Amino acid sequence: MITLHHLNNSRSQRILWLMEELGLPYEIQRYQRDPKTMLAPPSLRAVHPLGKSPVITDGELTLAESGAIIDYLVGRYGAGRLAPAAGTPEHLRYTYWLHYAEGSAMPPLLLKLVFDKIENSPMPFFVKPIARGIAGKVKKTFIEPQLRQHLDFLEMSLPQGGWFAGAEFSGADIQMSFPLEAAAARGGLNESRPRLMDFLARIHARPAYQRAIERGGEFALQ
Repeated sequence: MITLHHLNNSRSQRILWLMEELGLPYEIQRYQRDPKTMLAPPSLRAVHPLGKSPVITDGELTLAESGAIIDYLVGRYGAGRLAPAAGTPEHLRYTYWLHYAEGSAMPPLLLKLVFDKIENSPMPFFVKPIARGIAGKVKKTFIEPQLRQHLDFLEMSLPQGGWFAGAEFSGADIQMSFPLEAAAARGGLNESRPRLMDFLARIHARPAYQRAIERGGEFALQ
C-alpha cells in the first residue's frame, strides 16, 4: 500500500490527484503547517531528512520530490497511462515539463512570496521604509519581469484546448498544475492569458482532481 505524507496546501496535493487519476489504493498521513512560520512540522523529518512534502512510502521505498514521484508512479503503475510513449516527441516534451515546473517556474514564484512577506511583515518603524523599498525594487526590476516572461512562454507553449505534452492529458499536466495555481494566487496569472486560465478550469473540472480535493482537504495557496 502506498502512503502519501500529505502537508496541507502543498505540492503533495498533486500527488493525491495523480493517484486518483491512476485509481491507485493509497493511505494519507496528514501533517499541518505551523500557523506562524507556515513550515512543515518536525515530524516530517522522521519520514525524510529534509522534512518536506510530498513524500511517499511504497513498501521499502521512501521517495521525495514531486517530479520523481510522478515519474515513479506513472512508470510502475500507469500501464501506459499518463505518459507518452518513449522515443516520441511528446515524451520529450513530457520530460521537459516535469523538470521545468520546479526547476524554472517555481523559483520566481517563491521569490515573489518571500519578498511579499518582507514588504508586509511587522518591523520597527525606522526599518520599514528601507526594507519595503529594497523588496519593492527587487520585485519590480527582477521578480515581476521574470514572472511575466515565464507566463508569456507558458501561454505560447500550451496549445489551445490541449495539454503540455501534446494532445493527451499526462503527468506533465499534473506537475505543471502547482506553479500555475501559485501564479494565479500570487504571480499575476489572470484572464489576460486565456490558454493558461482555460487549463486551470479544465483540470479543476476533472473528477479525479475533485476527488483529490475531497480527500486532501481545502487547497488554497497564498
